[in-house]
Amino acid sequence: PAPQSAPATAPRLIVAIAVDQFSADLFSEYRRYYEGGLKRLTADGIVFPRGYQSHAATETCPGHSTILTGSRPSRTGIIANTWFDLKAGREDKAIYCAEDETQPGTSSGAYVASPVHLRVPTLGGRMKAANPTTRVVSVAGKDRAAIMMGGPTADQTWWLSPKGYVSYKDVPTPPLIAKVNAVFAQRLAQSSPGFDLPPQCVAKDFPVGIGAGQTVGTGRFAREAGDFRIFRASPEQDALTLALAASVIETMGLGKQAQTDIISIGLSATDYVGHAFGTEGAESCIQIDRLDQELGAFFAQLDKDGIDYAVVLTADHGGHDLPERHRENAMPMEQRVDEALTPKALTAAVGAKTGLAGRKLIWGDGPMGDLYFDIALTPSQRAAVEAETLRTLRAHPQVQAVFTKAEIAASPSPSGPPESWSLLQEARASFDPERSGDLLLLLKPRITPIVDPTRGYVATHGSPWDTDRRVPILFWRKGLRPFEQPLGVETVDILPTLAALIGLPVPRGEIDGRCLDLIAGEGDSCAGR
Repeated sequence: PAPQSAPATAPRLIVAIAVDQFSADLFSEYRRYYEGGLKRLTADGIVFPRGYQSHAATETCPGHSTILTGSRPSRTGIIANTWFDLKAGREDKAIYCAEDETQPGTSSGAYVASPVHLRVPTLGGRMKAANPTTRVVSVAGKDRAAIMMGGPTADQTWWLSPKGYVSYKDVPTPPLIAKVNAVFAQRLAQSSPGFDLPPQCVAKDFPVGIGAGQTVGTGRFAREAGDFRIFRASPEQDALTLALAASVIETMGLGKQAQTDIISIGLSATDYVGHAFGTEGAESCIQIDRLDQELGAFFAQLDKDGIDYAVVLTADHGGHDLPERHRENAMPMEQRVDEALTPKALTAAVGAKTGLAGRKLIWGDGPMGDLYFDIALTPSQRAAVEAETLRTLRAHPQVQAVFTKAEIAASPSPSGPPESWSLLQEARASFDPERSGDLLLLLKPRITPIVDPTRGYVATHGSPWDTDRRVPILFWRKGLRPFEQPLGVETVDILPTLAALIGLPVPRGEIDGRCLDLIAGEGDSCAGR
C-alpha cells in the first residue's frame, strides 16, 4: 500500500545524525551505489540535496551548532572551531569552541571540555524544558560534535578519545560505556588489514603525489595494533560510535515511553578521512560505502526493537579535495595558499611597513578567517596596522575579499534563499560582536588553505564557497511519503521541522530557521506550529 501523507502521532524517538564533512557533492557522487542506510533515507525519505550550512565559517563546531539549535553561528556564538580572546586571563589567547577557558591551568590544546560557549538551547534542551521526562543523549567521534548537538542539559554526552568514550570532567563512567570502551580497547590492540575495495571505487584507486615522496589515493585503512590515528580516520570509528548509540538506545529504553526522546549521533570519520587523504580517492570511496552499510545495520536494529523513530541526517559542512588531484583531473588552476597569508607572515610584513617590527600584531587560526589585532596598540598604531593589512591582503591574487568588523556588523542578518547570499551576508551569518575578529579574510575559490600537505592534513574546508557550504538534509519516518526538493534550504531549518513533528512550540523570533513541510502533496506538517 502507498504510504499515508503523515503519521498521526509524534515519533517516540528522534535520531539526529551529523556526518562530518559529508558534502552535497559526496552525497550525490555515490548516491546510485547506496544499498544500506543511505538508500533508505534517499529512496524512502524526504531529500533536500541542496542543504546549506549557510554561513561563511564552514568548520566543524559552527556547523554542528546550527543543526539542532535552529540558529546560525551569529546567534549560537560558535563562530569557528577556535577564536581569539586577547583579554583572556591566560597566556594562550586561543579559545577552543568547546572548552571552559576559565578552568585553571588549561590551554586551547589541553582544555576542559564544556558547552559554556553555546549561547542558545538545542532541540533536546527545549524538549526537556517542555517535558522533564524527555531523555537527551549525544554521542560522537568528536567532543565538539557531541557537545554542540547535545547542549548543556543533555542527560548523557560522550565522545571518542584515545582511551575510549569520555564525557565532561568528573562524570563517572557507567557500566555501558565501560563495556563499549573495553571492546574499543580490544579492537585497537589488534592490527587491521583494512577494507576491500568496492567495485565503484576501482576507478578512484590511483596514487597522487603530495611531495616528499608521499602519496594518497590508494589507501585501504590498514592499521597496526594500537594506532589510534588510523582508527580515527577510518570506517572503524563510525562503526563503533553507531554501536554505542544502538547500545545506549537499548539500555536506556529510548523511544519506549510516552514522551519523545532524542539522540544525536556525530559520525566523524568522513572528516578525518577527507583531511588525511582527500575526498576523491579510494579512501573516501571506501568510507562512504562502509558508512552506508553501518547506517543500514543501525536502522535495522531500531526496526527490530520496534521503535517508532524519525531520522534526520545532514552534515556540519562540506569539503574540498586536495589541489594535487584536482590538477590531475581537469582543474589546473587549483592552488595551495601562499604562506605570505599566514598570520605570522602578515605580522612580519605589516610590522616592517608600519615601523612596528618585532611585535605580534596579528592573531589568527590560519591563512583565512578571523584576524585579530594586538589590543596593546595605540589608536594611531591600530589604524596604521589595519590600513596596511587591508592593503596587503586586498592586493594579493589569492584573496577574494576582506571585510572589517564594522562592515560586517553594519550588514543586516541575511534572509532569502541561501544559494543567493553575497559573501558579506555569509560573513554576517557567522558574526558575533564579542568573538569575531577585526578582519575577516576570505580566499578565492579553489585555494586550499594548507601551505604544506606533507605535515599533516592534505585537504580541508572552511571557505564560503558551495563546496563547503552545501550538504544533504535527509528526513525519514515510516509512513511519510517520500519526495525530493532540489531548492536550497538551511540546516537551521532542521530544529523547527522536527519540533513541528512532535508538537513542540518554538517562538519564531528565537531562531533563524523555518519549518520544512514534510508532507508530500496536500497537508502541511508545519501547520499550526
